[in-house]
Amino acid sequence: MSDLVKWFEKRRETKTLATVQRHLALTTEIVEDLEKAAVAAAKHDNEEMRRSIERVTREEKEADTLRRKVMDEISKGELSPTDREDLMGLVKKVDMVADWSRESTRILGATPMQHVPKPIKTELLEMVRSAKECARSLQKCVNKMMTKPEEALQAADIVEREEEKTDDIHERARILIGNEDIPKAGVAVLISQLFEAIEMIADSCEDACDQVRIIMVRK
Repeated sequence: MSDLVKWFEKRRETKTLATVQRHLALTTEIVEDLEKAAVAAAKHDNEEMRRSIERVTREEKEADTLRRKVMDEISKGELSPTDREDLMGLVKKVDMVADWSRESTRILGATPMQHVPKPIKTELLEMVRSAKECARSLQKCVNKMMTKPEEALQAADIVEREEEKTDDIHERARILIGNEDIPKAGVAVLISQLFEAIEMIADSCEDACDQVRIIMVRK
């Protein structure tokens, strides 16, 4: 077991770990609000979509603040340089989940959903749900690393399987975009970018769980 994991076990109530866990929870909330925005957009409920996007914007800014706070706390702590680098790397990778969620809402807000065929909307909602499950699984994985390290690697495997599901949905979506009659080329471009951004949410979750694996096995 790595020295960093042993440090977690001895200091579960520290301010730093509490901030890391808050950052994790907030990141998961951001992906959940992205899903709410996508559901509202698919229903052409522009007011609810706008409110959800505004929440994501506020939460992503708060997540950035928490990330900087964690970095500052880690830099002043007692961890070795390697352990500091590992923990900072994990927080940065988790923060990318929030960043790509925010980017997804930017594209979603610019996409005229009335011109998006229903089958593509269906795949969009399924993909967002899959990315949400990926983020939830990542939160469980990192929390396991800090509280029940013996279960962390199995939890990382779950994140990876969720990311593969998201990839599969994206593959289907690409085929649909190529086959469906989308009246405006700009709409096709935007919806393609939206699917790419959502895939990056899942990819960032996988990157973060790979960092958990590195922390767990480092001697």
